[in-house]
Amino acid sequence: IHLQFQLKELFKEASCLCGSAPCLLCGCCPSSNNSTVTRLLFSFFLLLGTLVSVIMILPGMETQLRKIPGFCQGGTTIPGIENHVNCDVIVGYKSVYRMCFAMACFFFLFSAIMIRVKSSKDPRAAIQNGFWFFKFLILVGITVGAFFIPDGTFHDVWFYFGIVGSFMFILIQLILLIDFAHSWNEVWVRNAEEGNSKCWFSGLLFFTILHYALAFAAVVLFYLYYTKPDNCAEHKFFISFNLILCVIISVVSILPKVQDASPQSGLLQSSIITMYTMYVTWSAMTNNPNRECNPSLLSLVSNISTTEAMPTSSPGMVQWWDAQGIVGLVIFLFCTFYASIRSSSNAQVNRLMQTEEGKGTVGGEEVGEDGLRRVVDNEEDGVTYNYSFFHFHLLLASLYIMMTLTNWYKPDTTTQAMQSTMPAVWVKISSSWLGLGLYLWTLVAPVIFPNRDFN
Repeated sequence: IHLQFQLKELFKEASCLCGSAPCLLCGCCPSSNNSTVTRLLFSFFLLLGTLVSVIMILPGMETQLRKIPGFCQGGTTIPGIENHVNCDVIVGYKSVYRMCFAMACFFFLFSAIMIRVKSSKDPRAAIQNGFWFFKFLILVGITVGAFFIPDGTFHDVWFYFGIVGSFMFILIQLILLIDFAHSWNEVWVRNAEEGNSKCWFSGLLFFTILHYALAFAAVVLFYLYYTKPDNCAEHKFFISFNLILCVIISVVSILPKVQDASPQSGLLQSSIITMYTMYVTWSAMTNNPNRECNPSLLSLVSNISTTEAMPTSSPGMVQWWDAQGIVGLVIFLFCTFYASIRSSSNAQVNRLMQTEEGKGTVGGEEVGEDGLRRVVDNEEDGVTYNYSFFHFHLLLASLYIMMTLTNWYKPDTTTQAMQSTMPAVWVKISSSWLGLGLYLWTLVAPVIFPNRDFN
């Protein structure tokens, strides 16, 4: 009897590896919607790959691997055993490119498979929401295969894929921030109308002023440290032009016609977008190969001249732990988590994010015969998000991580170094302009098309 019970439990665990998302989390999480749990698990795959990339790019990792006897070519040897592993590939920027290439292929595969899935009754929905053990094996298999890709022109070509993908992901980040700002404003205004209005409106005012103050302080620091009286004309243009655009969207957001057509719009959203635009502007300027206009953070803190801190003639080494890389990773984590749990009521954002607005059903808590909480299938009548676009979003996120961890440097396989490039600067700046244009569109679209429902 005891053996029979153990076999029963073993088969139950095995079915969880092949079954749906509820089995994986039913014992440790509150009852949740199937759509949310699935997105969280796919995001976990992305975060796991990011963690591996971070570990492999850590300084000194190659030195530690070469100490393993019989492992790395040119490292510690064992008599009679030849070292076969090329550790130059499995650490450093090459490992990041290959790991992110594997994740991009993985999510592209599922994006193609899940095109036009309309409900969980579609047979492909079972693949989306289950078979997690086999999905993990597929990801591992693609990753192993990626490390066997010959150097050749792979890194140069994949660099440009990363540039384009990161450009698109920055736009998605901005859309998610717009959605977050709308949700934040909507919740706090509703709480103000239902409860202590002075407290909630004071909170909205405080954070709006704080965001604008941080953005203004950033502009002052940009002019102080990233421009020179007789140099850095591009930086002066970037800072001034983006500042003007941010002022324009702030003014437009409080125009009477805009407020009448879109009561949910306001300065809180504009302040968040302004602060994010200043971050993208700063991130772009830190990729300028001209070190006179791009001082390192170390030189600013220690008051060392930029020419002494980092000569312009020598190619840069990858330092993913610099300030803009850390901020980029934090924003990436926030946007990835938010994209996994979001359920927006903003129609324009839903259209931009390809969300199936108004679909799905709200399920209550479901408890199985064994007393464990189960995840509710809330997509029998219609999916709550576009499966294919969600995977495409994670594909772009993997490319953005690749560029962030390598500091947007272009690999030079002949010198085994990384070099800053002006294309990275223009990609970030142009994405900020297009993002501001999208936000401006969400403000003026209800005014231009009054007969369409934008609520």
